[in-house]
Amino acid sequence: MKVLGHRLQLLTGLLLHDVTMAGLQELRFPEEKPLLRGQDVTELDNPDTFLSVVDTDWKEHDIETPYGLLHVVIRGSPKGNRPAILTYHDVGLNHKLCFNTFFNFEDMQEITKHFVVCHVDAPGQQVGASQFPQGYQFPSMEQLAAMLPSVVQHFGFKYVIGIGVGAGAYVLAKFALIFPDLVEGLVLMNIDPNGKGWIDWAATKLSGLTSTLPDTVLSHLFSQEELVNNTELVQSYRQQISNVVNQANLQLFWNMYNSRRDLDINRPGTVPNAKTLRCPVMLVVGDNAPAEDGVVECNSKLDPTTTTFLKMADSGGLPQVTQPGKLTEAFKYFLQGMGYIAHLKDRRLSGGAVPSASMTRLARSRTASLTSASSVDGSRPQPCAHSESGEGMGQVNHTMEVSC
Repeated sequence: MKVLGHRLQLLTGLLLHDVTMAGLQELRFPEEKPLLRGQDVTELDNPDTFLSVVDTDWKEHDIETPYGLLHVVIRGSPKGNRPAILTYHDVGLNHKLCFNTFFNFEDMQEITKHFVVCHVDAPGQQVGASQFPQGYQFPSMEQLAAMLPSVVQHFGFKYVIGIGVGAGAYVLAKFALIFPDLVEGLVLMNIDPNGKGWIDWAATKLSGLTSTLPDTVLSHLFSQEELVNNTELVQSYRQQISNVVNQANLQLFWNMYNSRRDLDINRPGTVPNAKTLRCPVMLVVGDNAPAEDGVVECNSKLDPTTTTFLKMADSGGLPQVTQPGKLTEAFKYFLQGMGYIAHLKDRRLSGGAVPSASMTRLARSRTASLTSASSVDGSRPQPCAHSESGEGMGQVNHTMEVSC
């Protein structure tokens, strides 16, 4: 379906057809420039672009877990039954390098101010982390996932909406498989559900012998085309990975990620007793990202009735950095699909002032129509159920291309 012009009509149509939850969809967004609002690419060379935090009410915690201390940064406090937004970064990064651009984006803050936000740093990856002692055994990917219930319990969260990138997406998916009652929804960027075969393992070992660790990690974060053509952004991350993240700790995390096993998921009905993610999932990847094949395969293994596939056109390995506006827009639709509606300031639609931001929860009928509104602090919303008769929604296309 081609959608040209009339942005308001497009967005209204997306909501009414509940595209975020009604089946397998592919949303293609064009590149949004400049990379950051009010900035050009050269400004990304400034470390403050990644490491500064606009808000002053973030609080740092070191939380005891069965597999060691976990560094967590949190803003806000739980309110009623509202879920927390919990993030997990990719290998080579930490929560600041991975998520600051996205969460500092103005429209994203209009959403997140209604939730408690919790950023998790993998062990030893936070800014200023001490180097692990000789012989330290870094937690496996399964153990990293098993550390997260301690975070949930420590802060009194009832459940979370996870946002993960790369290795962090794998950890959150594993967390949702082991502790499904704690996860209400997942946004998984650049996830690769497959463990490395021996050929891939050998190639990684060879790369480690011929390249520096930052360069090896950069080839995981960016495609070859980006490494050649987007030199300003790549050079910025090379500097940050080299200077901000402890290299010995990073090597341990990198080795463990490359030793991961296949994520044990299958589409329901394809194999007996298939395991799958029970919560709504939005898969995100740029069409010029090194993880594209892995995300496509992950999509083939998930329930299409609760999975949204978002492929961002003209985007590379870090869509949350290069296109925070488009990703924010998609995240808003994802929340709407789970029963949360954000009435946000959107100058692109209104051209002027609109009512101040607020969050409400929608109750949904069996036919997926929007029926009534209630307080956001009410009972936990459930994924949209579809009528067997097909009334109300009608048939929804599995692929949708959006040109904005």
